Amino acid sequence: MGEYAQKRLIRKLDLELVLGEVAPQPTPKLHLEQYTISEKIAANVLYFASYANGDIVGKSALDLGCGTGRLALGAAFLAAESVVGVDIDRLAIRTACENAKKTGLVDHVQWVLADISAIAGKFDTVLQNPPFGVQTREADRVFLAKALEVGNCIYSLHNHPEVDTRLIRQLKSSRGFLQVSASPFLERFVAKHGGVVTGVYAMIMTISRMFEFHTKLKHDFVVDLYVIKRKVV
Repeated sequence: MGEYAQKRLIRKLDLELVLGEVAPQPTPKLHLEQYTISEKIAANVLYFASYANGDIVGKSALDLGCGTGRLALGAAFLAAESVVGVDIDRLAIRTACENAKKTGLVDHVQWVLADISAIAGKFDTVLQNPPFGVQTREADRVFLAKALEVGNCIYSLHNHPEVDTRLIRQLKSSRGFLQVSASPFLERFVAKHGGVVTGVYAMIMTISRMFEFHTKLKHDFVVDLYVIKRKVV
């Protein structure tokens, strides 16, 4: 599958169809902020990383906080040379293994049940949809620091810093992928840990009602994809 995929451009629709087979977390935990990334957002991230920047095909990829494996499996489908998905939640990893079988990618991803602090080594590309820090303040910073420690190129999703109704309208009337300014706080954090933000792209994330405090069946909000490069020393 991998060698064949490298010889052709995979359609975004085909990628979304594969990602749509990936089951979400069956019993999401609020304190871990286990919101499954939608197949559309995942496809946007992976397609951009692969075909705009050349950071997936033939590369080593790491999915930090992989959940049930949507980003990791997408990277494998797009012919990453090797893929590792790591998560602290046992049920998430078990579901990721089942998803790998369902998508025919069981031999293309290595799953690790561990806290991200246990991850070492070097990877060409890190993909992550970290906790946004709603339940635990600045929880995303821990993921960013680890990503910059082990990765050369990082694709990291973060909550947009404010509710921007105008931006939401623009995203809904466009292809749903617009370049925006970086958060000064995240930009400084990235620089402090040896990286540089090369681009930030806004998208609309839609989540279904998951917890009792959710008042709507579905909720739309803006997430920002940060593209980060490790500085060459």
